[in-house]
Amino acid sequence: MTTQWLENTRSTDLETVGGKGASLGELTDAGLPVPPGFVVTAETYRTFLETAGIETKLFEEILAVDADDSAGLAAAAAEARDLIRDTPLPETVREDILTAYRELGEQSDSETNGQGSEPFVAVRSSATAEDLPDASFAGQHETFLNVTEEDLVERVKACWASLFSERAVHYRNNNGFDHASVDIAVVVQQMVDAEKSGVMFTCHPSTGDRQMIIESAWGLGEAVVSGAVSPDHYVIDPDTAEIVESTIADKKQQMIKDPETGETALQPVDAERRTARVVTDEEIEQLIELGRLVEDHYGEPQDVEWAIVDGEVFMLQSRPITTIDTGPEREGVSETADAPTVDGGLSSDEQQAAALEESTEEADEVLVRGVSASPGKGSGEVRIIKKLDHLDQVTDGDIIVSKMTMPDMVPAMKRAAAIITDEGGMTSHASIVSREMGVPAVVGTRDATQVLTDGQLVTVDGDMGVVREGGPAEEDDESAIQPDPVESVRPQTPVKPMTATEVKVNLSIPEAAERAEATGADGVGLLRIEHMVISLGKTPEQYIEDHGEDAYISELVDGIRTVAEEFYPRPVRARTLDAPTDEFRELKGGTDEPHEHNPMLGYRGIRRSLDKPDPFRCELAAFKRLFDVGYDNVELMLPLVNDAEDVERAKLLMEDVGIDPEKVRWGVMVETPASALLIEEIAAAGIDFVSFGTNDLTQYTLAVDRNNQHVVDRFDELHPGVLKLIESTIETCRELGVDTSICGQAASKPPMVDFLVEQGVSSISANIDAVRDVQHEVKRMEQKLLLDSVR
Repeated sequence: MTTQWLENTRSTDLETVGGKGASLGELTDAGLPVPPGFVVTAETYRTFLETAGIETKLFEEILAVDADDSAGLAAAAAEARDLIRDTPLPETVREDILTAYRELGEQSDSETNGQGSEPFVAVRSSATAEDLPDASFAGQHETFLNVTEEDLVERVKACWASLFSERAVHYRNNNGFDHASVDIAVVVQQMVDAEKSGVMFTCHPSTGDRQMIIESAWGLGEAVVSGAVSPDHYVIDPDTAEIVESTIADKKQQMIKDPETGETALQPVDAERRTARVVTDEEIEQLIELGRLVEDHYGEPQDVEWAIVDGEVFMLQSRPITTIDTGPEREGVSETADAPTVDGGLSSDEQQAAALEESTEEADEVLVRGVSASPGKGSGEVRIIKKLDHLDQVTDGDIIVSKMTMPDMVPAMKRAAAIITDEGGMTSHASIVSREMGVPAVVGTRDATQVLTDGQLVTVDGDMGVVREGGPAEEDDESAIQPDPVESVRPQTPVKPMTATEVKVNLSIPEAAERAEATGADGVGLLRIEHMVISLGKTPEQYIEDHGEDAYISELVDGIRTVAEEFYPRPVRARTLDAPTDEFRELKGGTDEPHEHNPMLGYRGIRRSLDKPDPFRCELAAFKRLFDVGYDNVELMLPLVNDAEDVERAKLLMEDVGIDPEKVRWGVMVETPASALLIEEIAAAGIDFVSFGTNDLTQYTLAVDRNNQHVVDRFDELHPGVLKLIESTIETCRELGVDTSICGQAASKPPMVDFLVEQGVSSISANIDAVRDVQHEVKRMEQKLLLDSVR
């Protein structure tokens, strides 16, 4: 059977119609408003493979590749897709599909879009291991909108081929699915030419709390699902239908059908509707009722895609919510439960007196003091690292003590219980990486490598910025066994407030991607690839000489892809190499690196890349490979540019490796006063965004070395001179249609957040530990500005 109508499809037909098809059939049978359609069955796909004689080649030859071989996996996935697309479809199958399409046109309901015998249809992949309770496969396979008879068959084959996109192959590998065991059906469904659309969760997708979430935008829902548009956001009490929280976003784009070509495309939203509310109270009530019906039908929380045309609501898809934490710690937990007090009922005066007494008693135990760089406590034996070849001495649970850390120390840092450095501040490598990994750290102690001794048992208090003699106190041991009563009533993933200003996350190491994604960030505003490069233990030139360009490119692809996969389809902004010479000098091949008085002002960033174009071309080739295999969420960012000449020269090298700057998102860091002052000329090169690196922008503007403890007290990102440069850049970029962001340490400070939101920055990217706080501060400021505008 080539096709099967949705009205005849049930959940028991999963192996025939796939997860999406089965769900739509169930909704149709339940009398819910689902546009009519049919399914090209999974049996048709399997018969196609067998009849064409390509099954063995596909699964036993092409896909027989090591899952850890990123380059091999990419090549195999591309070859598999080509094989599907290039193999002719039997004529009988072609005619069956077109016959069903024509019948759909004949029965088209004029109340949907009235296209008669030549309907526009949505063609959606429906894998047999899709939309399952424990594996949604969301976003792994293709969807095509506004398809007509001319392209229908090729779009069906394109859906089959998408079963072998690199990210889909990678997803199955990670989730234990055998490639040969997953078949794919294709849903062909009447298009709803939506005026407004979106997504509805019948309970909170992160916490499982009894809250209904509705997100809405103008046009077709693909813009919301893909993350191309920031939608309006509503939190609703499903029992009372009361809106308990709402955020009206600036909806700059909408996905609609081009009336001339019939193709679906993102188009600008007219000025009047950009900040206008999309759904009415009456439409919200309709959605709430549909949400109740679909959840009752399935007996579990649902993720629903919906659309509205001429005031009528249609359900386009429903699947189980797979992200809810249902562990025992959440059973019976209420968000409004009274949390036991932590202070044991002491008054504030008594608490202060107790704290003073405690600090006096412990003063003699403090060995060194420094900056509280990463919170938490860690105890273990000291391992003083003065040379990189000492890193193998660090075992699980040790305390790393060094003058400063470097990216190639990351593998050892992962094993450590805590980290202590002589130098550095909150923006140092040790601070950033420690926060990403959740490892306690105290930095800038000045003399920890002299005061502490190898093998000494110490406790690092990352909250107080001190290192004490000995292991954890007895009460700390007890608290480690007995769960904190406050923590026990908190949801594991706090509610993420929706904001018009996107809040992203900074990332240094791919291994922290999962932890970063759990923050609910809107994407990655800064992925530093130098940490991937330096962790190889060799300079780029040396690594290429020893292993070849392809091996170097593959290392970069693997690191960036890990993050892009975790965040897909949210954007991941990866910065090209920006490591100072002192970090390269310690690596194999680094003996010829120049000795610079202040490497931060020296041979780094785009100036090094342009001076040594061969390694830079490899970096760009890595981006090209990622773009080619479908990672359209990866963005390319150039560091430490000064002027348009830097950008134009880099753009030429991008084109040399085959990257079309018109088809990908790319931009620059604004880290120098020169780049801020010349932003109009830089923007003319065709960039899509700029990102403020406030760490460097501040030190270059104020002539303050941020790693020099003698002047670090003068390091102030909120200095009027710095703010004026940021303000003028945002204003110019807004006029030119260039997005603006910030990825420096200052992004975590409420005064800077307030300033940026007021200036209209597009996004703010903070370190992992600060994302939640920044989300709430952004929302607070946005609401204040909104209220101020109407008062």
